[in-house]
Amino acid sequence: MISQDDLGNLKAIAGEQFVSTGESVLNLHSHDESYHTPALPDVVVWPHSTDEVSRITRYAFEKKLPITGWGVGTSLEGNPIPVNHGIVVDFQEMQKVIAIRPEDFQVDVQAGVVYKELNKALSRHGLFFPPDPGAAATIGGMIGNNASGIRTVKYGGTKDHIMRLVVVLPGGEVIRIGNRARKSSSGYDLIHLFVGSEGTLGLVTEATLRLVGLPANFMALRVAFPEVKNATDTVFKIMSSGFSPAAMEFLDSNVIGVLNRDRNLTMEERPTLLMEFNGFSNEGLRDEMDYIEEICAENSSTIIDKGIGQEERDRLWEIRHLTFESLKRQHPGLLPLIVDVAVPLSSYSDTVAFIKKEVSELNAYVFGHAGDGNIHVVVMDDPADGFRWAKVDEANHRIVEKALAFEGTCTGEHGVGIGKRCFLPDEHGDSLELMKRIKNLIDPEGIFNPGKFF
Repeated sequence: MISQDDLGNLKAIAGEQFVSTGESVLNLHSHDESYHTPALPDVVVWPHSTDEVSRITRYAFEKKLPITGWGVGTSLEGNPIPVNHGIVVDFQEMQKVIAIRPEDFQVDVQAGVVYKELNKALSRHGLFFPPDPGAAATIGGMIGNNASGIRTVKYGGTKDHIMRLVVVLPGGEVIRIGNRARKSSSGYDLIHLFVGSEGTLGLVTEATLRLVGLPANFMALRVAFPEVKNATDTVFKIMSSGFSPAAMEFLDSNVIGVLNRDRNLTMEERPTLLMEFNGFSNEGLRDEMDYIEEICAENSSTIIDKGIGQEERDRLWEIRHLTFESLKRQHPGLLPLIVDVAVPLSSYSDTVAFIKKEVSELNAYVFGHAGDGNIHVVVMDDPADGFRWAKVDEANHRIVEKALAFEGTCTGEHGVGIGKRCFLPDEHGDSLELMKRIKNLIDPEGIFNPGKFF
């Protein structure tokens, strides 16, 4: 689809060394972390500014060339795979932290900034950007997917921390939406139209993020239970008792087993909750821990591993953040299908129990952000084996159907991409048609990340 003239024009915009059709480059940008079939772009371009993104986009619009944004490719539903080939716009060269505004609890960044690196810079000011998807994602990618992670239960997801955006629309028009005020009731909420749109409506090039202060003290707990229901019931009890955990994660016993084998750990292989609480003083945290232990004991907890301080917190969350990589390493040659449903907290125990039955004969691992009702199921298998993969896919569909029956969602944080498209009609009903009309209004040629959502 890309001619030599096209390549020449793109090089005139971004610079010759920032436009590539090299085989290794195209392969790198053909897939994410999911099992979905790779698709090679025709060319990869690395812009340096909003102006360059605008000129690239305007050219693609005039030539009707598909255009797909790219952060670092850590998505899990095929979200950035260029299924219609065309141009991939890689934001790796747009990694500037434009301005840190500690007095306003804000930071201005380009889309290619990696959130972990951003938080290192912010820590010097006693601040941080709370959404934590685990992988080394870019801010642009997190905005595209509305990423969240382990701290969502207390701080919310990416959408709750976006104050302003600079967005390039399909014709190359640049719009600036939002403001620096901590609240506003002015006009349509365009920020939340673009957050979670996965680059199907425009390319975010800059963002102003809302920050929060780093907690002074941390309390971390790992609690094991004899049965899954003991653990999941504890989630509801803690949340309904008025406590405010900074994070609350559920890991089934087989997940703990994989972590033990992969990381040479010796944790009890039982259903487990990982929890974090923040406070002003160690004394206050100890008092809070006593109440949490009582609730856990009421639900037959067997092991409580607890500690206060940054070191204990880091030790705890290292376990959780390594889960996905450990699962992949322990199943060489297999690929993951990842279920990412979320349900009301009152339905969490029933949903997990249903999932355990559905995946009992598969290489499946159940864990998730229990505090906000998010459940992940990673099934490791071979997509090339049609018979086996059909069973995996059937389980996926039944789990999503159960989540929707509980008035939940087919994707809590991984986005729609390719893998969740088929569930949108059931989840959204007639409102899906409105989404299509919005897409057609903003992107009439359908060139922005085609093949996603619809």
